[in-house]
Amino acid sequence: MNALKDPEIFQQAGPFDATPVTHRIHREVAVLAGWGRAILLQMASPRIAWAIREHSGFRAEKWGRLSRLSRTLNSMLIMTFGDEEAARRAARGIDALHGQVHGVVGEPAGSPWAGASYSARDPELMRWVHATLVDSFVVAYERYVGPLSLQEKDRYCAETAALELLFHLPPGLLPRSHEELERYMDDMLASDQIAVTETARMLAGRLLSAEPRWIGRPVSSVLELVGVGLLPSGVRDAYGFAWSGRRQLALEWSSRAVRAVLPWVPGRIRYWPISRPGGPSRARVA
Repeated sequence: MNALKDPEIFQQAGPFDATPVTHRIHREVAVLAGWGRAILLQMASPRIAWAIREHSGFRAEKWGRLSRLSRTLNSMLIMTFGDEEAARRAARGIDALHGQVHGVVGEPAGSPWAGASYSARDPELMRWVHATLVDSFVVAYERYVGPLSLQEKDRYCAETAALELLFHLPPGLLPRSHEELERYMDDMLASDQIAVTETARMLAGRLLSAEPRWIGRPVSSVLELVGVGLLPSGVRDAYGFAWSGRRQLALEWSSRAVRAVLPWVPGRIRYWPISRPGGPSRARVA
């Protein structure tokens, strides 16, 4: 049984055809455009930003960002398209890494977050990470691939909520409808749990710069245009990212161009190999 086809979750989602919406969304390479947005939203949590600063090669290693993205993407694809045992192995690998990530936020004295504890196994932090990914993938899919109906968005939320089972999270923690997801995102963004710190701004600068340097400014500009442009305006302003009508127009044109070209892109390029018929039956678990 596929990990994201749990019958209990499906009963809550209502009747639908045999192909999960999760498969349709996650198979698209173009949806990777939402990843930068998701990470920027995650780092708007001071505890997550500090955890990344202290425990991730994201900042120190030459290929840190690409390695982190590759590991996370690989696990997501396994949990979407792999069989149940492969998905459970991927989840155990993630949980083992999470078990090493805990400590105390070291923001300067006077910061409301100085001394706050964090743990990657904290269900509330895991809920925020999950919600930012689901929300960002919906945003990226609709901008670069095509529209989703409300029913399809509800199904996507319900299907991905099956991750509660893989990570032993409290039942009902993850949003099971798009309305619930939007309400949770709005509540979090309006709460004192979200505050863009200097640590988050420093990490954002690293995230949006080209790696390695020989790739050059054009790639960095595209990363920034998409990652920053898809953010909620309040979060974008809190990071201090400059935005203008001209940049908004560039974002609009980029998405129109991708949507126009995508139907003509061969499947071997458009879709991840693990998702394609006849593709590999399982992917590497890092």
